[in-house]
Amino acid sequence: MSVGRHHLAWGLLAVVVIALVAYAEGSLSGYERTVLGFAGIYAMLAISLSFSNGLTGLFSLGHPAFMMVGAYVGAVLTFPANRKGFMLPALPEWLASVEWSLFPATLAGGIAAALVAAIAGFPVLRLRGHYLAVATLGLIIILRVVINNADGATRGALGLNGIPRHTDLWWIFGWLAAALLVCWRLKHSSIGRSLLAIRENEMAAACMGVPRARAKLAAFSLGAFFAGVGGVLWAHLLTNLTPGSFGIALAFMLVVMVVIGGSGSLVGAALAAIALTFLSEALRPIEQAMGAYGLVQIVIAVLLIAMLLLRPQGFFGSAEPSFLRRKAAGSRAGRPLSPGEEREV
Repeated sequence: MSVGRHHLAWGLLAVVVIALVAYAEGSLSGYERTVLGFAGIYAMLAISLSFSNGLTGLFSLGHPAFMMVGAYVGAVLTFPANRKGFMLPALPEWLASVEWSLFPATLAGGIAAALVAAIAGFPVLRLRGHYLAVATLGLIIILRVVINNADGATRGALGLNGIPRHTDLWWIFGWLAAALLVCWRLKHSSIGRSLLAIRENEMAAACMGVPRARAKLAAFSLGAFFAGVGGVLWAHLLTNLTPGSFGIALAFMLVVMVVIGGSGSLVGAALAAIALTFLSEALRPIEQAMGAYGLVQIVIAVLLIAMLLLRPQGFFGSAEPSFLRRKAAGSRAGRPLSPGEEREV
């Protein structure tokens, strides 16, 4: 695909998304906008997880932990100052008197999550496979215990309610576009190729001079940053917050989105996240009518098993849709695929 057609495809996609968001904000009900907002947040989370896990071969389940950090940091910074004194009495004086707008609070939440990921990543990223998965699940539990016990600054298990509803579809899809742009540019750069090399053969990548530890920590921290951003948007969409919102079930859902979309495919992960969000909401009335609570989780688990059996690489594998790439797959016809490379679809 020529550069001009490549830019035209991205431009048309941006126009379509802007038109859909404008229509949704003006015509859909509050419930419908909330569901669409969750779809956008999940898509951003899936993109960041596909980048940090799919490109490097990590198996981290810690995204809910980073969402938790971002959500509480953003909520405390935007919480009305006249209510902090009696609801959050343990806050330091300088923090109790501030009341930020959404954008700087979102940046602060993302940066705080990235810092937690960088600190935790030094020991944790030495592990591999299911050992890394268990360690990152432990991070979720640790942060939930910390927040539950810091009730003077977070209200603990009671939850923090009355958070201003600053999040709308423009904020959500704006940050979704930012996450896709950043992760896309990095994936299709020398950094992305280094991460793919680590995923395919870590020892060979080290022999070629790829700084494995630094590259994995950077990808892990970038994924955590957008997870923190997603947590801030989540908190200001629901207007209430409890540590129980960010648990193992959410970690499982995010991994399912990445697996179904394709490990390493950014657009595939986003499309899978949106589809699963709408599927879950469509099944909830059936679940309630039948009294079969847990039906949504069963259906999603069956879909995951079917995908692993029939197409273990996911719908897109590690590739992206060809119409969004500068070069079509045909330009590489006749050349053998390199390890881990997928034909464009």
